[in-house]
Amino acid sequence: MPSSKNNLHNKHVLICRTDAVGDMVLAMPVCGLIKEYFPTCKISVLGRTYTRDIAQASQHIDGFVNFDDWQGKSVEEINTMLAAEKIDVAIHLKDLSTVAWQLKRAGIKKRIGTTNRVYHWFTCNTLVPLSRKNSGLHEAQLNVKLLQGLNIKRDLSWNEVSDYYGLSRFQPLNPTFEALLSPDKFNLIIHPKSHKNSKEWSLDNYSKLVHRIDQNRFKVFISGSQKEHEELLPWVQQHEGLITDISGQLPLNQFITFISKADGLIACSTGPVHIAAAAGIFTLGLYTDIKTKDAGRWGPVGKKAESLTAVNADMETITVDDILNKINAWQKP
Repeated sequence: MPSSKNNLHNKHVLICRTDAVGDMVLAMPVCGLIKEYFPTCKISVLGRTYTRDIAQASQHIDGFVNFDDWQGKSVEEINTMLAAEKIDVAIHLKDLSTVAWQLKRAGIKKRIGTTNRVYHWFTCNTLVPLSRKNSGLHEAQLNVKLLQGLNIKRDLSWNEVSDYYGLSRFQPLNPTFEALLSPDKFNLIIHPKSHKNSKEWSLDNYSKLVHRIDQNRFKVFISGSQKEHEELLPWVQQHEGLITDISGQLPLNQFITFISKADGLIACSTGPVHIAAAAGIFTLGLYTDIKTKDAGRWGPVGKKAESLTAVNADMETITVDDILNKINAWQKP
């Protein structure tokens, strides 16, 4: 157990992760592990507006501090906002100098960062030696390393990570979307785009895949954001009768629930692949082999999650047969 000087019972811990949905999912095991040691502490996350719903879906997260609310505010105004939160400890999972300086100015008593960021030497009072770039660990495992600053010297194996997501606070699904799910077929979500944040498998390949999927066994859904819906619309129209388009139709909290009620999901390195893995459904991630962007660092981690990796950063080296072999082995629960 951590030493008495790091006792967090009834304390408020702020986890800073001000980037994307998938990053927030991979921060959840940190929250789950802290709760294992200190079940009475309060854990909030500092995130962006669009990650609020995923943060609130974890049973290990008690509060949300919106980084977007800081925009246009003075240092004094943000200090007042933070003072109202009564935060005792802040942990920087996302390195962002503006956040680090602001939390120092707010007088948060314990501030944990990595030795790899020079500004952390001036803004944090507890430093953990950690180099993400040169590590062979997964992002979720790297996040856990920061807990050494609380004297929680616990590593999570790949298989243990999924035990600590706590993704269980699902909003009731709108009956309209609930009715789309087949009680008899394997409900398979294909999420083909990533807002160009990662290497993507081509729509031509997805077309070939859709035409070869056994329609008697699978019901195929196409998902994406509102912006991606507009981009995908011409492609979707070419596959009428083979797919059900839900792109741009569900707010994130509903999409999270829809994923949890589906049976499987295919996507590249993007938020939904991590939501699916954390929700415990069959998950297949399509990844490049570029170091620091590969499945070893960013792949989906879950009891039913796996990945396929491209060769020489060429996503087209992942074949339709590769994917069919994986999903045809999946069985509807």
